[in-house]
Amino acid sequence: MPVPRIAIVGRPNAGKSSLLNMLAGQKVSIVDPVPGITRDRVSVLVELEAPYNDGPRKTVELLDTGGFGVYTAEGRQIDDAGHDLAGLTGEIESQIAEAVSSADLILFCIDCQAGITPADLEIAKLLREQRLGSRRRDEDEQARVKRDKAGLVPVRIIATKCDGQQWEPHAYELAALGFDEPIACSAKNNYFRRELIDTLWELMPETSLEDMEPEADLKIALIGKRNAGKSTLINTLAGEPRVIVSEIPGTTRDAVDVRFQFGDKSVLAIDTAGLRRKKSMDERVEWFAFDRAQRAIERADVILMLIDGTERISQVDEQLAMLVQKAMKPCVVVVNKWDMIEGQRNAKGKKVSPEDFEEYLRKELKGLSYAPIAMMSGKSGLNVREVIDLAFDLQEQANTRVGTGELNRIITEIVDAHGPASKLGTFAKVYYVTQAEVNPPTIVMVVNRPKLFTPNYERYMLNRLREALPYAEVPIRIVVRGRSQRKGDEDVAVEALPAADELNLLPAEDYFDDD
Repeated sequence: MPVPRIAIVGRPNAGKSSLLNMLAGQKVSIVDPVPGITRDRVSVLVELEAPYNDGPRKTVELLDTGGFGVYTAEGRQIDDAGHDLAGLTGEIESQIAEAVSSADLILFCIDCQAGITPADLEIAKLLREQRLGSRRRDEDEQARVKRDKAGLVPVRIIATKCDGQQWEPHAYELAALGFDEPIACSAKNNYFRRELIDTLWELMPETSLEDMEPEADLKIALIGKRNAGKSTLINTLAGEPRVIVSEIPGTTRDAVDVRFQFGDKSVLAIDTAGLRRKKSMDERVEWFAFDRAQRAIERADVILMLIDGTERISQVDEQLAMLVQKAMKPCVVVVNKWDMIEGQRNAKGKKVSPEDFEEYLRKELKGLSYAPIAMMSGKSGLNVREVIDLAFDLQEQANTRVGTGELNRIITEIVDAHGPASKLGTFAKVYYVTQAEVNPPTIVMVVNRPKLFTPNYERYMLNRLREALPYAEVPIRIVVRGRSQRKGDEDVAVEALPAADELNLLPAEDYFDDD
């Protein structure tokens, strides 16, 4: 049974994202007083508790949308990065229409402190006339929620920013728009939060997490600097304009989840905001976007790091590569817009080939030397299927386990051929080797002197292991431990050396783009 969807709509800065975050109990959408922060459809699953806990929880999907009339309503033509965004309003409103057309309930947010504005009147008119993407549902769909006699999607007004009793009369004035009685609430102090949840629970059919589609077979996170083509690739994979695509860098501000079928497998793709470098640190939006990107990497099974093939590797590309290393996640380095550069001549007059470009990337992104590189065009679809196939392959590699006997044989051969340098006549001995974990594959070595296994030697060992093990293209963690030594009645563990791939990363505030 599909999970009911609730679309949150309204003019810019009406409190839509704050409402979603309040209901979800976490920061899902970026919240900032700058109008137009949310540009794509952001969705999250939420469990609604029954009134007085007298009943089962109901699972719903909340859809946050961009502000309707985002720039015309506020007279705002330039965004925080200085780009002219007048042409973006239509794209945002198209996303709103798509969200509304797939919803079972519409929450129309109006700032009760500001009162009814011309933009609110325009949205109300469109909702009443069913011109904002709403459509009639078939009988099966109508059975999911309580609808009006015409089978149209019901609309409830949410009087946002009702921060106390003094604002309640203003909230109920919104009933003049002709919908059901407004529901007052405040995301700032949770005023009337329980009443809002109770109302939504009554409107929704009985559903639970068990009714949902099973978890995706693969979760991929798309990362990259601004305008690298992440949203274009998402839309190609989804087969619909799920996120806004434009020539304006930084169009996507939130991390957006998109689910699609790939053959008989389900894939969850997480589109993240393009990152900018430190000069944009003063913008809170960039801080939140960076936080979303980090969380997307943590959630994902495989990372698709998109590189704009028409530009040189930038500082932010290098920093993103370091971020992927730190997360120990499998990664495909995806050279996007390959159809625009293949066969073109470089500065030396030589035609660009995949081999030459790969060699260039290996030099620039040394920390991802093990990661496969794919040439692709998200716009034309060139090699898109091959990229997803590669992501599935990396997922399989990362979850592969090698037997203890095989590992001991391989490590013994490596150490016998070229062991760590001895110190004062002390030679390294490996007592035991086992694979303790998968994803990432983690190899634990018990040795006589951990300090002999220097970072340089661990790097050498990693290279040899990649030649012999079935997970050559994913991160491998090596943990070197000393064997416990008995000293009197106490066990004294020999100090273990940090893993060789432990990184000295830049502080978080430096992970921003050159744009």
